[in-house]
Amino acid sequence: MDRLDGSASVMLVSDLDFTMVDHDDPENLALLRFNALWEAYYRTNSLLVFSTGRSPTIYKQLKNEKPLLTPDITILSVGTEIMYGESMVRDYEWEQYLNHGWNRNIVTEETNRFPELTPQAETEQRPHKVSFFVDKIKALEIKKALLEILQKRGLDAKIIYSNGTALDVLPKYAGKGQALEYLLKKFEASGKMPANTLVCGDSGNDAELFSIPQVYGVMVSNAQEELLQWHAENTINNPRIIHSTERCASGIIHALGIFSLGPNVSPREIRDFGKCKVELLSPSYEVVKFYLFYERWLGAEVEKSNKYMQGLRLALIPSGTFVHPSGVEQPTNYCIDTMIKLYGCKQGKQYRVWVDQVSSAQVSSDTWLVKFFKWESSGGERRCCLTTALLSSKAKLPDGFTWMHMHQTWLDSSVLNDQSTWLF
Repeated sequence: MDRLDGSASVMLVSDLDFTMVDHDDPENLALLRFNALWEAYYRTNSLLVFSTGRSPTIYKQLKNEKPLLTPDITILSVGTEIMYGESMVRDYEWEQYLNHGWNRNIVTEETNRFPELTPQAETEQRPHKVSFFVDKIKALEIKKALLEILQKRGLDAKIIYSNGTALDVLPKYAGKGQALEYLLKKFEASGKMPANTLVCGDSGNDAELFSIPQVYGVMVSNAQEELLQWHAENTINNPRIIHSTERCASGIIHALGIFSLGPNVSPREIRDFGKCKVELLSPSYEVVKFYLFYERWLGAEVEKSNKYMQGLRLALIPSGTFVHPSGVEQPTNYCIDTMIKLYGCKQGKQYRVWVDQVSSAQVSSDTWLVKFFKWESSGGERRCCLTTALLSSKAKLPDGFTWMHMHQTWLDSSVLNDQSTWLF
């Protein structure tokens, strides 16, 4: 909440499964396109919020499987849990608010009377969420009957059915939409109301997000029938809500452009950065651009030409230093020569690089200290290091930066002594 000094330019609120994450895209290309766009242009002045039906346990599992960025805020368990930052600090005030009119024991007792309800995994049973699987044909009938029973027992509850199979019983004032409204009120009270809010979803438990006044909304092209039907019945004439022609993260990028909320061309879509002029010289854009070139060089996705080798030598100060994650310090010249020799070493290995949480501080008129997490994925294995770099805008390149110094530290102690092909 306090990462930005002022109001966010954009607060992007996205569901995960089949919205931000496309489980039918094994190479995660759309997600990686979004990652590069967000870190290059939005991270410094905007807020990323993930709003998911997943519990903290299986959310963390997803983060270990997919190249997800670190959100500023995470709304979990269908809007019953709110957490902040990388360390996921809980919002206990929200959870205390949900206690009013809620009794989990009564919910459990009454749902046991419906044999058609199959309990979800224990990890998905949360303090303010009781979750089941149920056949689509039976869902509407059970939902109506169960709500009447719970009301007679004095509970303020609601039931959300999504994905054609999942039924969640929540406190009446819980849900993805209510959690977002709560956050917006907190921002308003602190004088940091986001200039624009974009919500993104694909299923029934996302519907409430689109009902909040003044938000922009995108239903991705692969949105489920239950959400499209809700849209037809409730917001069909709202020009601020669109049904994208693009799937998942590509649909989110599409919406950023449709609503003119900011850049919508991901650096991953740019094949020749030499022909791309950036309006604002940005350390974040430089970091994203550099590591995309790094990925393409090792993967032989760019030609091994004098043009690229000369560009590399101009971008990296020969007298600079690079501290390898193992702790070994090397001159930049040595790293450049080694990188040239390693051209194509990752070819055919589904090799990908992405950066997360890029932040920068201007330490002089032409020098920036930049901090970020660099991730690599190759052959199903992933590793990450914390990177600090010193960049200068007194570049030999007219529209770029010079890398003066770089220091990296492994996040996983098991690879402390690994000096394989890891460079920069």
